[in-house]
Amino acid sequence: MPGETPISEKFRTSRGRSAPLGATPFAEGVNFVLMCRHGTSVHLVLQQVDTDDVLAEIPLDPHKNRTGDLWHIHLFDPPKLFRYGWRVNGPKGAGHRFDPRLILLDPSCTAVADGEKWGCNGHYFNGVNQTRGTHRRSLYVRRHYDWREDVPLVTPLEDSVIYELHVRGFTMHPSSLVTRPGTFAGLVEKIPYLQQLGVTAVELLPVFEFDEDDCVFVNPNTGMCLKNFWGYNSIAFAAPKAAYAHSGPEHGQVTEFRDAVRSFHEAGIEVILDVVFNHTGEGDDRGRTYSFRGLDNHLYYLLGPGGNYLNLTGCGNTINCNHPIVRELILTCLRFWVGEMHVDGLRFDLASIFGRDRKGNVLIDPPIVEMISEDGLLRDTKLIAEPWDAAGLYQVGSFPHFGGRWSEWNGRYRDDVRRFWRGDAGMSGALATRICGSSDLYEHSGRMPNHSVNFLTCHDGFTLWDLVSYNHKHNDANGEANRDGMDENHSWNCGIEGPTHDPEILRLRKRQAKNLMTTLMISQGVPMILGGDELLRTQKGNNNAWCQDNEISWIDWRLKEVNADFFRFVTMLIDLRKRHPALRRREFFRGHGPHGNHQPDVIWHGVEPFRPDFTHTSRTLAFCLDGTQTEREADRDFYVACNAWTDTIPFRVPRSPNGKPWRRAIDTSLLSPLDILGPDEGPIVPAEMTYHVAAHSMLVLIAEA
Repeated sequence: MPGETPISEKFRTSRGRSAPLGATPFAEGVNFVLMCRHGTSVHLVLQQVDTDDVLAEIPLDPHKNRTGDLWHIHLFDPPKLFRYGWRVNGPKGAGHRFDPRLILLDPSCTAVADGEKWGCNGHYFNGVNQTRGTHRRSLYVRRHYDWREDVPLVTPLEDSVIYELHVRGFTMHPSSLVTRPGTFAGLVEKIPYLQQLGVTAVELLPVFEFDEDDCVFVNPNTGMCLKNFWGYNSIAFAAPKAAYAHSGPEHGQVTEFRDAVRSFHEAGIEVILDVVFNHTGEGDDRGRTYSFRGLDNHLYYLLGPGGNYLNLTGCGNTINCNHPIVRELILTCLRFWVGEMHVDGLRFDLASIFGRDRKGNVLIDPPIVEMISEDGLLRDTKLIAEPWDAAGLYQVGSFPHFGGRWSEWNGRYRDDVRRFWRGDAGMSGALATRICGSSDLYEHSGRMPNHSVNFLTCHDGFTLWDLVSYNHKHNDANGEANRDGMDENHSWNCGIEGPTHDPEILRLRKRQAKNLMTTLMISQGVPMILGGDELLRTQKGNNNAWCQDNEISWIDWRLKEVNADFFRFVTMLIDLRKRHPALRRREFFRGHGPHGNHQPDVIWHGVEPFRPDFTHTSRTLAFCLDGTQTEREADRDFYVACNAWTDTIPFRVPRSPNGKPWRRAIDTSLLSPLDILGPDEGPIVPAEMTYHVAAHSMLVLIAEA
């Protein structure tokens, strides 16, 4: 009746089991388990699905319902669908932040309610009491899913072409023409496009539940509140974001995500998740309490002597990743995503945080990294580290790899390739090393070229088109007076800052984009493309669009027609890479052939054959690959000449290593369709002839079979 106080007697309960964590269905009901070491009073709160009406609040007996640090209770005959949370009290001081007024999310929940509609959580700002709780609740629903015959694709890393995309931004623009924009279902509608492009894996920006309305900034030009668009502020590590599901209002986010994964697998495309275990969306002292802070702040976060948060992530707090309890939570969540959601790979944001101890000191062999590396369920899962953090720990080439399990985002590759094509002096040797798979970073530890994830652009920074259109960031719309984002982007605007109608500038920019993309696709290692770069998407010079839920971040699909020539170029580049194992080696170049064959597998040239120029003044690079000398099936020979100088340079073409005639495959200075040609479609280029490689351009020759 109205006004009636809910009481626990409405539901029959028992002591329950002490494992597993979270809410687990059984034939006769649901078992709840919560890890809470320092809590002295724990209540399970059950609520209606669509309102805050309390069905029951059940106190747990610390003697009956507790085993060690685990609080547990079994609920008989519950509703099929309900919201729940935990109310916890405990000691004050010593870094604790217990507040019995708050209802907390279950850290192990696989769905979160009350965020089904994007942008409906309400903004909050500095100056307001933000230590208050949130209306977000854990969601329980019984599920069954038919995976049919879905099995992991296990595409070899060296054969992978990764495509980084944002679930919402990929299809939100009206030009996407999908029926369910901004959702997992919307991604499925774009699978034919991704198949046409030829990528082998999609890497999704965070899909863990987060609060898009936790952004405190306002666009100074429009007065509009900005969003946490990227989503690097997790509040539940095992819950797919409901607002990314068309079926979210019906609480179907888990099923819709599974549908998407299964559809991608049927199309031969793997799914890699960008996972965030280095910090949470609870922020610093001013942030909201969703879960961890109210359950055991001292256990889950790195704290200073005064109880302040150690901010090694730049996001307000740092997770205590190497505490055994936190390690186990992270492993449980990863096993869920791989075992229950069938994802193929995991890219770890600010992964160097995994190398910090409880005081923030750097560890040699971090336990959490070893646990992930050795976990049996994750054995075939691709593990990719972003090998740095916001406190200066930069581990490109030295991230703990434990038996070669971890690949790395190669920031050195990005910077060196950008600098060479910008025309910086003395970069020819660095370019050669990056094209060969970065042996200087990986070979000494027994790793291979496929441990280098090569990229030129990613979500964090300029798009490819902006990289060749801007010398400086233009982030004023982010509301931080252009102070945010990287200042040094190794970019070049080709003569004019930003948009222009100058045809010469536009042709040069497109040529530079082709140079960069061609370099990426002929390099040893694993190429990763930023979604939309194949269409020459712009963010108008914004190199930190984390808060832009608008056309700055959304892909404008009309560009597929506007820049059809560049889309064709990238599609054919990817196809060329996939056809030639010489570009996807499993081992580093030796400088000689296998089995005592003294003919080199890579031969360095300059403008003259066998005369490479790695001096400080050089802006050129040329080399041949002996396609027969690979660990895989025999391939054709390659000749590549790069000219980052401002004038045309004549290169004398060497003989192919195996004496076969050369045919032109790529000349980035030419207009479409001559800039890239299909197998054996290009004209013959005789050995010893002089080929005039235009300024700021690249030549690729492939020998006949």
